[in-house]
Amino acid sequence: MPQRIGILTSGGDAPGMNAAIRAATLVGRSQGAEMFGVERGYRGLLDDTIAPLMPADVARILREGGTILGSARCKEFHQREVRDRARANLARRGIDGLIVIGGNGSLTGAMKLTDPEELGDQPLAIAGVPASIDNDLALTGLAIGVDTAMNTIVEACDKIADTATAHDRTFIVEVMGRDCGYLAMTSAIAVGADLALFPEAGRSEAAIVEQIVDTVVTVRSRPGRTRKVIVVKAEGVTFAIDRLKAQVDARLRDKLPDAEASGIETRVTVLGHVVRGGRPSAFDRLLGSRLANVAVRAVMGGITGKMAAWLPPVELAPEIAVRCAADPYCWLVDLGAVLAETENLLQGKSPLARWRAGAFDEIEHALLL
Repeated sequence: MPQRIGILTSGGDAPGMNAAIRAATLVGRSQGAEMFGVERGYRGLLDDTIAPLMPADVARILREGGTILGSARCKEFHQREVRDRARANLARRGIDGLIVIGGNGSLTGAMKLTDPEELGDQPLAIAGVPASIDNDLALTGLAIGVDTAMNTIVEACDKIADTATAHDRTFIVEVMGRDCGYLAMTSAIAVGADLALFPEAGRSEAAIVEQIVDTVVTVRSRPGRTRKVIVVKAEGVTFAIDRLKAQVDARLRDKLPDAEASGIETRVTVLGHVVRGGRPSAFDRLLGSRLANVAVRAVMGGITGKMAAWLPPVELAPEIAVRCAADPYCWLVDLGAVLAETENLLQGKSPLARWRAGAFDEIEHALLL
């Protein structure tokens, strides 16, 4: 069973990663393991920038956003000889366990590190902890960072709604979500937006313009009610927001009388990386701590190739996932199954992806009644 365990954070940072680092360090040490931090993700494995993690190092990081270990891109990690170098650095330090905190790419790297054909006789147990503000990892109900990101979007949209109401304006608010529109969908519901644009819908640019115009016309035709319109757009909808605004304005001029069209003001706001930062919410602090606890205990028990998951949204076969004895809300899910289903999720092929898109269409229709 591993007695020297490394922790790395990789990919996009997510609020709550530090909570996971802290919990993994403290739980591992309480169970008798030596804990090490790997700086800048997989790049740190190659550069051998690995240092012991002591309780004092993580004592005050719970409330901090980002990650104290840092993160960096490492495109060459897909090469076998590069991974061999990383494993050699771990072996030289006697590190026989690794906790990988990150998203799809990070967990893909974790699975490749433990490929039996490459690993040989070297002892190395790895567990993944899902961290992605986009919530684009399959077989976990939520990933670390999602709750904080949604709260950031809601706060921003609430403020935008104030000025939109005062001036009867239409606002198109772009949020993060490159391959997955989860943030746009859920935050649109939370802020009472009139429309959400997300890549899973698969609409053409012309259809998107018509959808926004129809929403504006419908809202403004209601008697005695606010004439503001809030549209939440995921960045994964590859329609440049300035060009989208221009086409919406032009279509409104075509569709409405001149006097009415001239009274409609359209504004755009791109929240960008504001969504990724900030102090983690209470839920993300708890989620990061609980998932890291499960992951460390699994590695110390000799279990490898698993991801700690929070309430998987689908029923899973026993050979794919088992409920964790250390936390009744957490499961250990096979990494290969996670990555395969994540691919289906991002391509819109999984039942969960189809449910998300269909469920929002129903809610959206009800909002415009």
